Amino acid sequence: MPSPFDQSTYQVRLDWGIEGVARLAPADIIVVVDVLRFSSTLPDAVAAGAEIPLANAVEWSSNGAAVVTAAAATGTIVLVGGIRNASAVARAIAAIQERRGARTSVSVIAAGEVDARGVLRFAVEDHLGAGAIAAALTDLGIDHTAPEAAVAAEGFRALRGALRHLLTASGSGRELEIGVASTARMALSGITPASTADAAAHDAIDVVPMLQDGAFVAFA
Repeated sequence: MPSPFDQSTYQVRLDWGIEGVARLAPADIIVVVDVLRFSSTLPDAVAAGAEIPLANAVEWSSNGAAVVTAAAATGTIVLVGGIRNASAVARAIAAIQERRGARTSVSVIAAGEVDARGVLRFAVEDHLGAGAIAAALTDLGIDHTAPEAAVAAEGFRALRGALRHLLTASGSGRELEIGVASTARMALSGITPASTADAAAHDAIDVVPMLQDGAFVAFA
């Protein structure tokens, strides 16, 4: 029997963390959203021509990397997206669907924050990032959307004018501001991590990182 929580009747789905990857029905594409900083730094890095091994990307966010690892274990296409490249992610999904010539299911997984006890915490920035992607998919006509994704999409639409404030004022944004997050986790091969302001810049970049053979490359 299908689980009532697997969102299998919908094309676009949304859940949280590595448990969310397991909870949702198998999908053709999984989009990992970890806005501060994983999903915001990777697009810039691959746009600059870098090929980033997943093991190195842990430096930006162990949470995001853990979700990518769980997603990759399903054997599906894994993309990384957020506010910064939401429309580009939607276009990439539309292109994959066109190539496949078939309805393509999408699981958007918000990474959230895992504390020292291993407890997943809701992260407003990831909810907004997931909503930005769901909204962009709807704009392209990929709109058979689960309630969880639809609520995130409409929340993003309503609040898009306040993104920078919301990310800066969020718990994760404040953590970065006061330096609680280790700067060592944010440095990788001389690539400057995206700032909170960068992460809040909607559709600032057209590049979509895709996991391929254990490393992130630009979707083409």
